[in-house]
Amino acid sequence: MAASTPDNLYPIFDRVLGRADKEAKLKQRGRVIWLYGLSGSGKSTLAISLERQLHAEGRVTHLLDGDNVRVGLNRDLGFTDADRAENIRRIAEVAKLFVQAGVVVIAAFITPLRAHRQLARSIVGADDFLEVYVAASFETCAVRDPKGLYAKARAGGVQQFTGKDSSFEPASAEDVDALVIDTEAGPAEASLAQLHAAVVPRITFQ
Repeated sequence: MAASTPDNLYPIFDRVLGRADKEAKLKQRGRVIWLYGLSGSGKSTLAISLERQLHAEGRVTHLLDGDNVRVGLNRDLGFTDADRAENIRRIAEVAKLFVQAGVVVIAAFITPLRAHRQLARSIVGADDFLEVYVAASFETCAVRDPKGLYAKARAGGVQQFTGKDSSFEPASAEDVDALVIDTEAGPAEASLAQLHAAVVPRITFQ
């Protein structure tokens, strides 16, 4: 249940410079591109590549990455179900602020449960939210293991590891609005091209 606004708070959303003015200045639409998937699926690689390409094209962007946020804004959170949900809630609220400024936000987070993705979408707003499932099997991610986390998990050094001890719900037929990018199906350049083609129409100012 959402907390109610305390009686001593008086939001001034109706008085601040509007989003439309900022988007017109930047000549782009603020949107959230939310990439999710298992650790090692390629989320961060795709997010970094997309931001660099959009920046080269003159877009104003900001990248929110799981590990970066965990060592700053969300350093007080663990990996229980409640902490994971709060992690996503805070990130979505931050992303929404950037969208209101006309910025294209690229978010790369495991976001393991469908309820987490629905929470993020509800906060940001469905029209501003592109859900992108970066698909790769647990076995493939374990072979890639870019951070050594799968090896640590096998040795018992990582608790509540997603896909092993903690559940992960991939995109399914229920997620009709989700873009699926299979990073096992081809080279990284193909995955980036697929993502870029989906993003550009959504952020183009008309």
